[in-house]
Amino acid sequence: MRHRSLVRPNVPAPADRWSRRHWLARTGGWLVGAGLLTHAWHARAQATPPAGHAACPALLQHRFERLQDEKLQDLCQYAGQVVLVVNTASFCGFTGQYRGLEALYRQYRNEGLVVLGFPANNFGNQEPGSNQQIAEFCENTFGVQFPMFVKSDVVGPNTNPLFQQLAQITGERPRWNFHKYLISRDGTTVLSYGSMVSPDNRRFRADLQRLLREGRG
Repeated sequence: MRHRSLVRPNVPAPADRWSRRHWLARTGGWLVGAGLLTHAWHARAQATPPAGHAACPALLQHRFERLQDEKLQDLCQYAGQVVLVVNTASFCGFTGQYRGLEALYRQYRNEGLVVLGFPANNFGNQEPGSNQQIAEFCENTFGVQFPMFVKSDVVGPNTNPLFQQLAQITGERPRWNFHKYLISRDGTTVLSYGSMVSPDNRRFRADLQRLLREGRG
């Protein structure tokens, strides 16, 4: 199901290049912001959650191999946190965003933020290396400590299941490296941002801080 944003006839669509679609998974709700009127869609699990995952949002009911050792990791361990999902690449004009992502993670992890990096070679052949090469590059060049996972596809027929769900919910799939999806603590809100939106973008930071406040135990 594709989610569409509606623009008021008498209000021009925003001209800035960052992705401003806010997708709230609350039945019957509407979000009005910056000239966009976006329908609120319900983001319930497409399948019954397996036993033991009752408190885990459907979006996190996946297991991926970790980049550093290729051991399986269950994303349900991040249930209750605000999750920032990013497709990354080592030889991209946006690769410097690793530095900002790591700074963001260190600043907000004690408040409940986790950043999840998914290397992908889907755009411009800018992530050609092995998982070991990528891991060494991230650690040696940017001191990356946030969780990273093995290289996978984020677009196309072999898209990994997390990015499939994120694209279905938001109606937006990555068009380049360093696309960002911000997921609320309960998994019912997903915000999507294009590559041009850096980790220190003021509006992105405001959204992040709001989601960190919401649902805090």
